[in-house]
Amino acid sequence: MTKLIALLLMLAMAIQVIKPLGFPGLRRRMDFWKIALIAFGVWAVALLSRDFLM
Repeated sequence: MTKLIALLLMLAMAIQVIKPLGFPGLRRRMDFWKIALIAFGVWAVALLSRDFLM
């Protein structure tokens, strides 16, 4: 699951650099770092939930 999340978020960052997504807060090419912060948060939640739920 974490590998899938990482792959999707890396793909979103690559697309953001090529052509901005246009979401609020992601209108410029330089905003790909915001996706990286979101990715870190989502990945941390996924890893913690895996540890606590299993």
